[in-house]
Amino acid sequence: MTKAKEQNLRIAIPLLPGMTCENYLNALTNLHAEGVLVRETPDVSAFDGLLLPGGVDVDPSTYHAENIASVDTNVELDVLQKRVADAFIGAGKPVLGICRGNQMLNVCLGGTLIQHLPSSLRHSRDAGSAFDKVHMNRATPGSWIARLYGETFATNSSHHQAVDKVGAHLIVDMYSDDGVVEAIHHETLPLYGVQWHPERMCFAHKRDDTVDGSIVIGFFLDECRRLR
Repeated sequence: MTKAKEQNLRIAIPLLPGMTCENYLNALTNLHAEGVLVRETPDVSAFDGLLLPGGVDVDPSTYHAENIASVDTNVELDVLQKRVADAFIGAGKPVLGICRGNQMLNVCLGGTLIQHLPSSLRHSRDAGSAFDKVHMNRATPGSWIARLYGETFATNSSHHQAVDKVGAHLIVDMYSDDGVVEAIHHETLPLYGVQWHPERMCFAHKRDDTVDGSIVIGFFLDECRRLR
């Protein structure tokens, strides 16, 4: 197998028709992978991994809860992404969840979500602002995320929901400085999630006040190559 072919990873990104995710696609391209938008459950064998992107709130019905604070939900999107995620998880393929995708991964493993973080925890953008918040985090020593960035580092933040009850066999690897779950992984399967937005912390969107987001996306792609 040639080196060029080894780098030609195909990463599924499940979104409804009309939805796109240019920042994710651009980050994957810069890391020698092809992001492919899928509108239905695909042939998993045609892909090397799954990226669950950020977006609107996960509808609480997806984790059998009453809606008390979720907004802008889309049940059709939830159904699509859960079906696709279940297929990739069942096939043992690597999955990376980002922001909403991190929450969806947790829900797929039986977890629940905090529907609205207290106002004292400033993780969402200010009204009318186009700029993510930035905060410090602490990673568990020896965890996958600590191996990438160290135990204390800054990331961006743009969300008002977060992991509450942790899904089956998922381990929390990182908390924000105000106690919000910021990274997870599965005990035995190649499943990883971050609450922040690495695609807005790399390449054309690289920031001086956070770590380089391409490192965590590159880690996921390395897992895809390893398990090909």
